[in-house]
Parts: sequence; structure tokens; C-alpha cells
Amino acid sequence: MVNNINLCLEVIFLIIGISHITLVVRDLQRTAVFLEKIFEAQEVYSSVSAKYFLIGDLWIALNQGESLPERTYNHIAFTIQDSEFDDFVERIEDVDAQIVQGRTRLDGEGRSIYFYDYDNHLFELHTGTLSERLSGYS
Repeated sequence: MVNNINLCLEVIFLIIGISHITLVVRDLQRTAVFLEKIFEAQEVYSSVSAKYFLIGDLWIALNQGESLPERTYNHIAFTIQDSEFDDFVERIEDVDAQIVQGRTRLDGEGRSIYFYDYDNHLFELHTGTLSERLSGYS
């Protein structure tokens, strides 16, 4: 019998990152064009009821189904360079996505473009960082 040995088993669960984001959309092809034109998304898989894309390292999955019944402020935010802000506004306008007014910003917090896709998903393109935002709050 071992009396003086304390065994400590520690299990650490670590989230590594986001695996993917799935959006349910009515028209896969129309949303594919939306992703490709705005985000320069690369299609990596396609079937009758789903399409997969890469935006940088981020996997976006589209599944065919009913649109969200209403719009909310829940959104997906992507970081962009401030120098590319106007270019992104043009890309969004070119696919007839609806740009909406964002929340009031503090000085130094960065700029944002908010826009809905055709299925009521809200996206944000943001030029700031978390540390810039937190600095603005202090």
C-alpha cells in the first residue's frame, strides 16, 4: 500500500478557437455570390443543400433552409484595415446588401460597417481592436 503518494489528476479543457460558423439561407447560390464578392470567400465544397467557404482561415458553412424570421443585433464581426473601409462599402453596395446604422462609437474605437445578408444575418466589418475599445472606455 502506498501511503505518501498523492496523485493529482487535472483535466484541462481548452477551447482552441472557432471551428466554423453555419448560416441557414434560402438561396445558396445568391449567398455564395454575397460571400465571394464582399469577403473574397473561396468555395471549398458544394452540394444540393450545403456550401462551405473559407474566409481567410475561417470556415463558413451554408445550409439551405428558411431565413431567420426577424433581424436582430446578433452579428458576426470581421476585422478590416481602415484603409480598405471605403472599398468594402462599395463591395456591400454592389451586392445590394442593406447597410444599417451601427451603434455610437467613442473616439479611437475604430469604424464599423453593419449590413444584412438576404436572410437577416447581420455582419460587421470593424477597423478597431479590443485593446483600442477598452482604452476608449477608461
